[in-house]
Amino acid sequence: MGAVRLHPVTPVLLAERLADRIADLRPADGGSRVCAAVDGAPAARPEALADALVEPLRLRGRHVRRIRTADFLRPASLRLEHGHRDPDSFYDLWLDEGALWREVFTPVLPGGDGRVLPTLRDPATDRATRAERVELPPGGVLLLDGPLLLGRAFPLDLAVHLHLSPAALERRTAADERWTLPAFARYEDEVRPAEAADVLVRADDPRHPAWTG
Repeated sequence: MGAVRLHPVTPVLLAERLADRIADLRPADGGSRVCAAVDGAPAARPEALADALVEPLRLRGRHVRRIRTADFLRPASLRLEHGHRDPDSFYDLWLDEGALWREVFTPVLPGGDGRVLPTLRDPATDRATRAERVELPPGGVLLLDGPLLLGRAFPLDLAVHLHLSPAALERRTAADERWTLPAFARYEDEVRPAEAADVLVRADDPRHPAWTG
């Protein structure tokens, strides 16, 4: 992580300050809706931080639509083509980027109607959720979470990366998911998410995060 200066903060205060920052954003593309994402390995629990931002943003007058990229995986027949525990497939093939662009990002970009698909596929059953589209009104915030999100050219106005040291990542990753660790090592080498993100949060101890502020 180099010489980046990090400031200790409580989890609650982290969510409040991030909500302040997101609420003040104006999309660079001139649109009326903000796209923000919390990126991190499952062990860092990016979904927890994203969920914690919802109410503070609503209190700041922003409508929020939460999108979990776990609900936008490719069909098992594609993502598991090379086996159930192939780290390169996890890195390259699991996330359905095309569906995210088509069903989530395009509707909220300038010229879109704001109607997004909240879920595409149930990751447990591998079946289409058949969800109905929901509206994100002008001035709203599209809030995503998931792993390996940076370096994909998604139209994010703010990207938060939850950083775990290699030791913490290994320690906090469930035994049956440690086959994914080479994918996160590759992510560090190829994308350098700590530098690519707009906000860096050190999350080795979830009770005592630190961030770039």
